[in-house]
Formats: sequence, structure tokens, C-alpha cells
Amino acid sequence: MKKLFKFLLTIFILAILSGTVFVTVYAAKGYTMYIEATGKCSVETKAEEIQGAENFVAYDELPEFYVKAVIAAEDRRFEKHGGVDPIALGRALIHDIQAGAPVEGGSTITQQLAKNLYYTQEKKLERKFAEAFTAFEFEKKFTKSEIFELYVNTIYFGSNYYGISEAAQGYYGAEVSELTEYECAMLAGIPNAPSAYSLDTSPDLAEQRLVQVLDNMVENEDIDAVKAKSLIADN
Repeated sequence: MKKLFKFLLTIFILAILSGTVFVTVYAAKGYTMYIEATGKCSVETKAEEIQGAENFVAYDELPEFYVKAVIAAEDRRFEKHGGVDPIALGRALIHDIQAGAPVEGGSTITQQLAKNLYYTQEKKLERKFAEAFTAFEFEKKFTKSEIFELYVNTIYFGSNYYGISEAAQGYYGAEVSELTEYECAMLAGIPNAPSAYSLDTSPDLAEQRLVQVLDNMVENEDIDAVKAKSLIADN
């Protein structure tokens, strides 16, 4: 029995060490990717390019309802984490295990910004580490409001619309400040899967995504269930 216990303990220790080495190797690769990417173009330079665009929408110009809807849809702990959210990652891992497939990413708004500006959409471990290191860089150099405005001005909304200004004009013929609460919630949901939720090609799926966004807002206590139902019923 003692021999069996020692054997199992040895296997357990080796498994932990192997896992540590595996993670360390990919973390090192990711760090190299991050250094190379930000070395070619710093996060400050990237931000200046985005903020200098003709259709850039500053944080103060965004409807409050839209800000709350995006956070509820994409990153509920946005104001609390430092770029990477371990709680969201753990929750995503549990959901992936339950589904038997990768169904939830666990990436924060900051990580998504880093990915969109610097990296490909490839699901490689070293890229996830590079994304995390870059997210930390953004969190160090910018406020949450600045990170949020950079994010919504660069994300893809389907139908060849990039950024919240193009999406508001393209889908609703409106300035961002003129969006209704229903329209804000709808646009907050599209970037999760822009090709699937485009209002031009999949209005029914977009409506289903809208319901999810409003449900999340209810859970966040941004709105109550009565208001969520009325926004759907009135539109």
C-alpha cells in the first residue's frame, strides 16, 4: 500500500511540474509576442490613432445605457479587474467543461481590445498570454473610461461597420448620442458574434441576443425585469 501511495504521489507531483513547465513555456512565448507587437507600435500610439479618427466617439458622448449594456454583455467586472479577470476565466472554464466544447472565452474588454489591435483571432495559448500582457499594459497606461472608448470605437458590428459611430449610422441612421435604450442594448449584443447577429442578415438572432443582454442587465441591477420586458414589447 505504501509503495502504491508513493507511486501515485510521484505521478501527481510530476503532473504538477509538467503543467507548470508547459504554462511557463507558453507564457514566455506570449511575452515575446507582446514585446514584439508593442515594440513596433506602442499602446499610446495605437490610442492616439484611434482617438484622432474623424468618427471617434468619446466616452462622455456615449449614452449611459449603452455603457451599462456593453459591460453587462461583455465584462461584468470591468471596473474591478486589472485587465484579466480570474473569476470570469474560471466561470468560462466550467461552462466549457459542461458543454464539452469551448463556448465561452472569459476575455475582458481590455483583453478584447488588445487582441483586436495587435493579434489574430487564432486560438493559441501563446496568443492568449500575449493578449493578457498587452491588456496589463493598457490598464497601466489608461483609465477605464479611455479603455472603454477605445474598445467601442474599434470593435466590429457586422455588415462592414467598425466602431460604434458607423454601427449607429449604418443600422439606425442616428448619431450615437441619439440612440434609444433599445438600440443601445441591440448594438451592445452584436460584437459577441457580429456575423451571426448582424441586423441586416440575422434580425431574429440579433433579437435573441438582445434578450440575453437585457437579462444580464437585470442581473447586474442596471434595470429591473419590468423595464426589460417593456423594452422588448415596445419595439
